[in-house]
Amino acid sequence: MKYPVFERFYTWQGEGVHLGRAAYFVRLYGCPQECPWCDSAGTWHRDYRPAGVQLMTPEAIAECVARESPDGAVVVVTGGEPILFDLAPLVDALHGLGRRVHLETSGIAPLRGAIDWVTLSPKPFGTPPLRSVVEQAHEVKIIVHDVSDIQDGLATLNGLKDDAVIWLHPEWSRARERDVVVLNAITEAVKANPRLRAGYQMHKLYRADDLDANSDKRLIPLGGNPQLGY
Repeated sequence: MKYPVFERFYTWQGEGVHLGRAAYFVRLYGCPQECPWCDSAGTWHRDYRPAGVQLMTPEAIAECVARESPDGAVVVVTGGEPILFDLAPLVDALHGLGRRVHLETSGIAPLRGAIDWVTLSPKPFGTPPLRSVVEQAHEVKIIVHDVSDIQDGLATLNGLKDDAVIWLHPEWSRARERDVVVLNAITEAVKANPRLRAGYQMHKLYRADDLDANSDKRLIPLGGNPQLGY
């Protein structure tokens, strides 16, 4: 089994329940969702595809994790859309290091592997998440580009566990430009339903990912500012 690794780098988790926690990111290549504001468009967009993508075995990825991050750092498998791949061999190899494995996914395929933490980010404008993945999610991250995204995202969550956390994240260009319509809509939604939480991408304020030499620093402007690199 080999995985197409778009990039891998050591930083900290910039959002969600594990905000601020040291994390080694493994970003896999390929995604059919084609979000118009994607901040990792190099994993799928025809204009930003890399010249090549490294194919790595689970053991090779685990060796990089062990060499490039200390014990105790979690490993976040993201994309692209990592759930398209059988993650069980990779998860087993990372568990062999004693690492917790977190997954970021839109939930469009069956989950394979004993993932320790599942972050679901539904894309109701594309392919909605499978109920089986919704049922396994520990937290949900709904990206809010337009106000309607709040209810559209919530409508995909049939079967979600009662203790799963639901975040409303302003899409980064909306957050960066302080779009009051989107930000106020998130505030009002959280006030109306205390189960919801207002989120933010703190790593982008810190530019934390840029400090690792392995992170992708190409200027990819979908949903962002090409002068800032996102």
